[in-house]
Amino acid sequence: MSVLRVLPGRNLPPALLILSVLTLGVAHPATAEELPDWATAMATGVVFVDANANERFDAGEQTLAGIRVSNGRTITLTDEAGRYRIPVWDDCIIFVIKPRGYRTPLSADMLPRFYYTHKPAGSPASRHPGVAPTGPLPESVDFPLYPQDEPDTFRAVFWADPQPRNLREIEYITHDVIEELIGIDASFGVTLGDIMFDNIQHFEELNARVALIGIPWYNVIGNHDLNMDAREDVYSDETFERIFGPPYYSFDHGPVHFIALDDVIWYWDTERDRGTYRAGIDENQLEFIRNDLALVPDDQLVVLMMHIPLTEQRNRQAVYRLIEQRPYCMSISGHTHYQEHVFIDSEAGWRGPKPHHHAINVTVSGSWWAGAPDERGIPHTAMRDGAPNGYSILTFDGTGYDIEFRAARFPADYQMNIMTPEQVAAAESGSTEVVVNVFGGSERSTVEMRVDEGPWITLVQSPRTDPWYNAMKQLEASDTPPPGRKLPDARLTPHIWAGNLPEGLEPGIRLIEVRTTDMFGKTYTGYRAIALR
Repeated sequence: MSVLRVLPGRNLPPALLILSVLTLGVAHPATAEELPDWATAMATGVVFVDANANERFDAGEQTLAGIRVSNGRTITLTDEAGRYRIPVWDDCIIFVIKPRGYRTPLSADMLPRFYYTHKPAGSPASRHPGVAPTGPLPESVDFPLYPQDEPDTFRAVFWADPQPRNLREIEYITHDVIEELIGIDASFGVTLGDIMFDNIQHFEELNARVALIGIPWYNVIGNHDLNMDAREDVYSDETFERIFGPPYYSFDHGPVHFIALDDVIWYWDTERDRGTYRAGIDENQLEFIRNDLALVPDDQLVVLMMHIPLTEQRNRQAVYRLIEQRPYCMSISGHTHYQEHVFIDSEAGWRGPKPHHHAINVTVSGSWWAGAPDERGIPHTAMRDGAPNGYSILTFDGTGYDIEFRAARFPADYQMNIMTPEQVAAAESGSTEVVVNVFGGSERSTVEMRVDEGPWITLVQSPRTDPWYNAMKQLEASDTPPPGRKLPDARLTPHIWAGNLPEGLEPGIRLIEVRTTDMFGKTYTGYRAIALR
């Protein structure tokens, strides 16, 4: 049969891969013996260069050998004629794993179209429509690709949890982040789940606006992107699948391999007679990840993209076993509505030679569109860690990468909030604390300050709730609260540094300068003026 079943952890040399493709790609009808017990049919098709851009395989068009195609469990490679064969079942999505140097078709909303949905009977009835009946399996399920330049160094936009409840909040997203990103020099963008806040009938409305940015946009499924009347996890993704395709998949861009995961497991709580979710990866998906990684060389950077942080998944140890020996691997998520860099080490059950970097990304919706509105009517929606809402710019360079925090509605160099009293008694300068929230900071950052070009003073990482955020909460509890939805409770923030002003400062207006260098070697500077009396 044509399916290449890859053994866990095994990287096949190119010559053996080609031999496997040629051996397994023999065209002949499927027999009952060929089909695994979970399959109902054998799909076949061609991966080709779509020279005339009509998305159909025409005579004379170039076919592509050695391209990976998956059914969400197993992976096969196209043979020397560009043809693949793979088993399917009656609720299955077949997809091509985009190789380097090519793009897939794009929808009018800039969504990559790299899949074919096989649901002969369609999705179950739901208040949010799923996939219409697709009918019998086509004779050939073909995947068009288009050549494009993909250098070793490229940028991508990552954001999490835009999470609008309604059209008004979609307008917030448009004016707060989409408009400022139009024309950005980035290869693609990614939403790390919670595209919506339960009202998934508005998927298309948001997609049309995100498309204005002008780059292909990939999407990860979140816990608020589900059909919540579903009684089983398998039916919770039906609307997502209709609009975005498979809830988990992978692709190459430049020298980097990206894997989008579905780490939301939906189930029905019979005691409360309602649906709910837990964080985890089901067995089919684990099989896909295992087979996918077995075809990715060890010297290739792998990026896992998910909604719920890896550290919160119930079966995270199973995921750790699949990636911990890879020398180049990182992961990124959203969900928590705060920014944090986590380094997963042996205390967490990690068995790799060095800690794994997991980035919890800044969210577009911040604190779920809470807080006082600005002059445009958009809530300030600062996150629970005191950092502004926004997005990240990731730059990839071979096996390396860096992450740059971007605050919505602020300049790119706004990377910290420096907090001190407005006025300080000169005699008390040495006992006056300076608190700095470095929004994208981590335990690997350094933070220093100086006053009026004096000597640099090293600040100490000092986790606490953000003082500015605490002041906003106190204002909400006052007799004159600001307009807008109330902010959620503050959380302990690890990316805060503190230190005292130097002693003996003379009265007058003094300038505090703070500089920070992050884990990627990038340095940012901030300033705050105070009055010493």
